[in-house]
Amino acid sequence: MTGRGDDGPVGFTCQSFYSVSVDPPLVSFSVMKTSSTYPQIRDTGKFAVNILSSEQEDVSSQFARKGTDKWVNVRWTPSGEGNPVLDGTLTWLDCRIWAEHDAGDHFIVLGQVLELGATDEHFAEPLLYFEGQYRALRPSSTHEGRRHRRGHQAATPSLPDPWRTRSISR
Repeated sequence: MTGRGDDGPVGFTCQSFYSVSVDPPLVSFSVMKTSSTYPQIRDTGKFAVNILSSEQEDVSSQFARKGTDKWVNVRWTPSGEGNPVLDGTLTWLDCRIWAEHDAGDHFIVLGQVLELGATDEHFAEPLLYFEGQYRALRPSSTHEGRRHRRGHQAATPSLPDPWRTRSISR
């Protein structure tokens, strides 16, 4: 999750993210109440979801650490709402906070999707984290021979009008 704080970009690695609704387009994530980053995102009322590729373990690990500069050597481009879209992500969603719910030691945050898109030239697998380690959907040998296409966008024509899509070229 990324956003803009008073002093620049902010972000954290999210442990739970999922789709909630198509109409209106809503997503959700959970965040620890002790997070020092989420209050900065809450204050602006908007955030971006960056779906990392399997090639971005280092970015995920860097954003999971507390007390470090999470943005060292991390390149990004602002979304339409000004939220950081990380270079190399498979896809991204630009959101506005719709609701926040207390859930024990976490907040459950719902966001309305305002825009979504995909970065160019990425056909890697998504980054997965399960049972304490990064994992793959399938062995890397299945990627060999995959045709490389340029300018791919993650949008589909059947999305409701509020879902504006665009591709960020690098």
